[in-house]
Amino acid sequence: MRILISADMEGATGVTWPDDVMPGASQWERCRSLFTSDVNAAVQGFHDGGADEVIINEAHSTMRNLLLEQLDDRARMLTGRHKALSMVEGVQHGDVDGIAFVGYHAGAGMEGVLAHTYLANSITGVWLNDVRASEGLLNAHVVAEYGVPVVLVTGDDVACEDALGYAPEALKVAVKDHVSRYAAVCRTPGRTAADIRAAAKEAAALAVRHEPVRGGPFTVAVEFDAEHLAMAATVVPGVDRIGERKVAYTSGTMYDGIRAFKAVTTIVSAAVEEQYG
Repeated sequence: MRILISADMEGATGVTWPDDVMPGASQWERCRSLFTSDVNAAVQGFHDGGADEVIINEAHSTMRNLLLEQLDDRARMLTGRHKALSMVEGVQHGDVDGIAFVGYHAGAGMEGVLAHTYLANSITGVWLNDVRASEGLLNAHVVAEYGVPVVLVTGDDVACEDALGYAPEALKVAVKDHVSRYAAVCRTPGRTAADIRAAAKEAAALAVRHEPVRGGPFTVAVEFDAEHLAMAATVVPGVDRIGERKVAYTSGTMYDGIRAFKAVTTIVSAAVEEQYG
């Protein structure tokens, strides 16, 4: 049994505001250990449940946040940026039996601690076939094309509720309860590690590959907080304006859809000016 962990940071234990997740910021170094603790607990739990191998794909920002030296020695970690499938890199090789979304969060325009979709700001909403989409929803459709089930989701309580829509059978662990975008009632790392480990052990039984799901075509709509960002996004072939601050494109597969989304967000992030957005 081979498990892939897609590890994001905004949904980690104790994380509540931007400095907690911005590389080099004042609280980032401390929160790296909290983030690593969550991921390590999942690794240990999956092995408790019978996994033969657990691979971690670093999925936050620079994708260089987890502390390798604190991980269970049985784990392997893919760290660094510029990967074909970004947050779920590795699922495409045909040897993954189940995937865990650890440290996930709600999407842009939703309630939830540090809620966003790919870009920390600038994007005010993303829709996949007219359903408001978080990173979890987008990535769940990608991994479904490879027959890989989402077996575990951890994050705040809103992220766990969101996961009911895209991975209803997956185990969910809330490590904190949303109060506002920058505030939460947090559980201690000792408690969340125990909860994640227990859930991962149980989730291992769900790691059974299924037939690939071909659910396309997929129409992705993205709304921005400024008109010029929508204009910038249309540089990507196939992306069209559908409103003053909104664009959309259609892909036959989510493999193509998520890669196009990455292209859109990369172009748009380069078009944001420091003071005026």
